[in-house]
Amino acid sequence: MTAASDPPLLSFEQWCALGEDIDTRTELVRGELIVLPRPRTDHQTAIAELLFQFRSQLPPGLRAYPEIDVVLDSGPRPTVRVPDIAVGAYPPPAQLAIAAHMVLVVEILSRSTSRTDRVAKRAEYARAGIPHYWIVDLDAQEVEAMTLVDGAYTSAVAHNEFATTAPFAVRIDLTALV
Repeated sequence: MTAASDPPLLSFEQWCALGEDIDTRTELVRGELIVLPRPRTDHQTAIAELLFQFRSQLPPGLRAYPEIDVVLDSGPRPTVRVPDIAVGAYPPPAQLAIAAHMVLVVEILSRSTSRTDRVAKRAEYARAGIPHYWIVDLDAQEVEAMTLVDGAYTSAVAHNEFATTAPFAVRIDLTALV
């Protein structure tokens, strides 16, 4: 009996060489290529509604990007995640979206990604220095809004409606996301 071998790890350059793929949703986690299911209809609807609400409230120089690759680490064991929404510089300063240019990433919880969003991505986004991270729970109609303080996120939870001034002034109607 032979033991199964681990899949080969990808370098950042190999990841970039994969090119665009509209049929699958993939992330690169410490060099390992992860294939993810496409989000369900309610998840996609929430992304579209949140983008709509952001559009009129974002200050000049910022743009909300749906489901883009965000480079968290391009080192020997690279990590590239695909948040549901990333808010960053516009026009983008580079061809690739990198964590240093993001002021906020948003994940909308799904049953299949809840643990990853709450644990793994929270740690990865903090390590990458992304100043704000929101986790939206559609079932509870709540957002956990996190701010990076001394390398770790502190959080506050809001239900039904969420208003903040950081990283920019915005008011979100969470009930409209479902």
